[in-house]
Amino acid sequence: MITQTLNYAALVERLPADATLVLRHVRWEEYQELLEAVGEAAGLRISYNEGIMRVMTLSAEHENYVEVIQDLVRLCTMRLGLRLRSFGSVTMKTERMAKGSEPDCCFYIQSADRIGTRKRIDFASDPPPDIVVEVDIHHESLSKLPIYAALGVPEIWRYDGQRLSIYHWQSDTYIPAAVSQALPLLTSELLTEFLARTRDEDENAVLLAFERWLQEPK
Repeated sequence: MITQTLNYAALVERLPADATLVLRHVRWEEYQELLEAVGEAAGLRISYNEGIMRVMTLSAEHENYVEVIQDLVRLCTMRLGLRLRSFGSVTMKTERMAKGSEPDCCFYIQSADRIGTRKRIDFASDPPPDIVVEVDIHHESLSKLPIYAALGVPEIWRYDGQRLSIYHWQSDTYIPAAVSQALPLLTSELLTEFLARTRDEDENAVLLAFERWLQEPK
């Protein structure tokens, strides 16, 4: 068991940036041991779905978009006076359904009071994040939707480098939506616009423009 897990860890260590490694017939215990072996490694995302394990390495471009999205959410919740708990790429998993994933970032907004000031989340008893974000610059995250469905995630944002799409969980599936249900002030079009501006403007300029937009009468 340990030898096999170390082999997985060695494979992960050799992966270049923007790579995806798909491993099949991986037992839950092996997935758990790989998580322990790599810890909360930066630039790495691991997902597991009933024996299929995907390991993705990230680029600086990918991480830049993630940081901008986090800043936009923080500014919006501050402006609206909402509570916010952000847990980054926390490992979300359920052994009962043999599923696990690490989003690019995630947020508790409506459920923030239930989380309080705790620093650790137990997905066996705590609610899932209100928003999970996936940035698909060089990878795909659609294969992770069944994992988030099993975990009960109500809303997913997916950015492919051109458009940020919003999905709501309805009638046993994720349905594309124009507006965030967690933050109704934000739409797919608006988020896409401000993320696109980062190609020509520095991040502070984009965030200042977003802050000015938040101050405008709605």
